Amino acid sequence: MDNGQFFDMFSHLHVYDLEQPRYAGAPIHPSHVPGFIYTLHRHHEAGTGEARSSASGIMYAAEHSGTHIDALCHQAENLTLHGGREITPKLQTSTGFTELGAETIAPIRSRGVLLDIAGYRGVDWIDGDHPITQADLEGASRQQGTAIRQGDVVLVRTGNGSRWNDAKGYLKAGGVEGAASQWLAEQQVQAVGADNMAWDSMGTVDPTLHVSLPGHLILLVRHGIYIIENLFLEELARDQIYEFLFVCLPLKMRGATGSPVRPIAIAPNL
Repeated sequence: MDNGQFFDMFSHLHVYDLEQPRYAGAPIHPSHVPGFIYTLHRHHEAGTGEARSSASGIMYAAEHSGTHIDALCHQAENLTLHGGREITPKLQTSTGFTELGAETIAPIRSRGVLLDIAGYRGVDWIDGDHPITQADLEGASRQQGTAIRQGDVVLVRTGNGSRWNDAKGYLKAGGVEGAASQWLAEQQVQAVGADNMAWDSMGTVDPTLHVSLPGHLILLVRHGIYIIENLFLEELARDQIYEFLFVCLPLKMRGATGSPVRPIAIAPNL
């Protein structure tokens, strides 16, 4: 088979890039400031003694900056991680966690489902005063004709991905209520994701669990379901691609509480 024949096999497929750009000044949760920083360490310059020159840089970033996935060691309930692992000095060390770190997240290749909640509500984006409910998730699923199955990756569009270059506005995005996260957990999904900073709404306390970021406790700690944040979902929603092959490859950063990712959705060409 020559190269032309090989690539023709895949010519009917379209790849959607679901990562947001990384740069200094991009939106970042206050807990993870400064976020992402890149500086040139070596520069192209004269006087090297040959025609070739070289440039290279240094990256400094919180693992929860930009588009990223949360490892299961990221959150605890009463100082206990997923699976009943008690926080001890042996488990939580100065150089990371000895269990449930980002390196334990296997490559994700699964059926993906987009629930376009902003589209379902008929708004440009979901704001912090109107968080996403279980009724929203179920209603969008019915309207789109996309049933959620065990092992799926469910991506929730708030519409705020379009505001990535407006850090102040982006951080005001609404998220998913605790009861809605619990409903997704009961569907036995593999992972969830959203185009906002924290999946949950920031700055609110769940009235039942009496914690902030209830989805993190429900999904990561109680059910071992990964959370992907700061996704770009605008093109999927524009093309009304509600089911697709979802691929996400976390970096093998040993002991880290999360990892940068560049997830993609693969679907037939329109």
